[in-house]
Amino acid sequence: MPGVVPPVNDEREALLGYLAQQRYVLRLSAYGLSDEQARTAPSASALSVGGLIKHAALAERNWMDIVLERHAGAGSTDAYQETFRCSESLAEVLALADAAALETTAVIESIDDLGRAVPVPHGVPWFPADVDFWSVRWVLLHLIEEIGRHAGHADIVRESIDGATAYSLMAAAEGLEPQPWLQPWKPTALAS
Repeated sequence: MPGVVPPVNDEREALLGYLAQQRYVLRLSAYGLSDEQARTAPSASALSVGGLIKHAALAERNWMDIVLERHAGAGSTDAYQETFRCSESLAEVLALADAAALETTAVIESIDDLGRAVPVPHGVPWFPADVDFWSVRWVLLHLIEEIGRHAGHADIVRESIDGATAYSLMAAAEGLEPQPWLQPWKPTALAS
């Protein structure tokens, strides 16, 4: 997938396209990392690349549960924080993200009207108490925002690990030829 969303024909395609793009750039932050590096939290925060990908996938699944009105109720703050902790392998976290993406696409494609009301679960401390409904459209826009925010976090974490930046990772992942303005990322040789 290139660095920009391809042209779209309608709103649904646009929303799913931009959501896929944000997932892709979040995933790129893990390109070439070992399991240990994916769990590393090298900055002032406790965030790791693997934890951010895991959190985004679990959040996406949770939002689809809300859309389908399968929400089990408010979780604890500790349970929320646990979604950012990565004890799994990077392959497992990426598989979780892939599965969440497929589920979201299937759910959204099964809904005729993106304006359909989505009840706001009550008792969740981070949801507004004065709003009763969102729309499916709002949920998709929120997912784009949330995953985009975490992609930015992951860019910073990744750069702190080995200096790799988003566009050099994209160039490497897509096999682009080096350009004067962009060099594909290459793993650094480990000192022995």
